[in-house]
Amino acid sequence: MIYIISLIAIVLLVGIDQAIKFWAAESLIGKGSVEFLKIGDTEILNLSYHENIGAAFSSFSGMRIFLIIFTSIFIIAGLYLIITKKIKKPALLWSVTLIIAGGIGNLIDRVFRSFVIDYFEVKLFRFAVFNFADCCIVIGAVLMVILFIFFDKSDKKETKNDAKA
Repeated sequence: MIYIISLIAIVLLVGIDQAIKFWAAESLIGKGSVEFLKIGDTEILNLSYHENIGAAFSSFSGMRIFLIIFTSIFIIAGLYLIITKKIKKPALLWSVTLIIAGGIGNLIDRVFRSFVIDYFEVKLFRFAVFNFADCCIVIGAVLMVILFIFFDKSDKKETKNDAKA
């Protein structure tokens, strides 16, 4: 059942991502930077429309076909792991779910628009403009790293104990 929920979550997250991008394209083009989150006189987060022809932090700019193929391979691999129920740990399943959803959201943009719509602009400090799909990918990746660094020790202990026997 958790695997079906994971697939439904992917569809919902991609839907949210695409809805926000549609809104951004309709509402933010030509408006510059619009205040979104402000504390006192300090701007924290603004909304602004940007077309990103690369990947994270505009890396791989102009390499659309490569990014489409690379992203597609990872999405297919992740979906395979979910559909065949290869992922046994729920937290790992959710990290893969987030990464796949974000990947699909940005892949849709690359295929149909030739660029990815970004709209979150951090004003508190200089940072890249990003989108909801990027947030899903980063949160999923950070969760995966945390799982492997801090919570994967039981598997290593079992392997060491098996080796001693």
